[in-house]
Amino acid sequence: MPMFNGRFVQRLVVLTGAGVSAESGVPTFRDPDGLWEQYDPMDLATPEAFRRDPALIYRFYNSRRARLAGVEPNAAHLALARLQREFAGDVFLVTQNVDDLHERAGSPQVCHMHGELLASLCGACGNKRPTDQPFDGASACPACASRGSLRPDVVWFGEIPYFMDEIEARLADCDLFIAVGTSGLVYPAAGFVRTARASGATAVEVNLEPSDTASLFHLQRRGPATEQLPALVAELLS
Repeated sequence: MPMFNGRFVQRLVVLTGAGVSAESGVPTFRDPDGLWEQYDPMDLATPEAFRRDPALIYRFYNSRRARLAGVEPNAAHLALARLQREFAGDVFLVTQNVDDLHERAGSPQVCHMHGELLASLCGACGNKRPTDQPFDGASACPACASRGSLRPDVVWFGEIPYFMDEIEARLADCDLFIAVGTSGLVYPAAGFVRTARASGATAVEVNLEPSDTASLFHLQRRGPATEQLPALVAELLS
């Protein structure tokens, strides 16, 4: 059984946030030059905003979707894919990111708690479908044919993240919890470290700067995820 920090490790939970994809060129929301500096989040990421100005929402998310074609997975994404393939135990990867960079890096399992940018959701029938194409209020749902009901399959403020029951169960049963590139500001993800620690897990934070929950982690790895994560994965696999 693998060991880390003097303890046997069999079950890992890894949480990734915006800082991981930022190194691939995906803009974050909270950096000084991030997306929230250009737009008010209440105008872009709430159900009320979608009802108030759907055209703005469609333009914004169509643009974000198109930009994904111009970015590539980085060394952090690749390191996590390697960990999932080679670790002699279970690695559960949950991400706050809505891009597909983990999948493109080769990760065999990714839990998108905030949804996926490359998918649409029908508000009329609940149908979800992958798409890399733009859509708007004139687009028809492929399942029920209604128009004006398609929206990005992205969890907005005030909505419940996906897969919370499974995530909580994994956290309650893990030996090691690793948070990478997260701010510690957005709940419920910011509370994952408490759940993991309550189960007796060791908690490691990988970040450029201390997050808002940094004091709750046992270990800190400071620096770019593209440098720190490959080194940490090599340590776990050694």
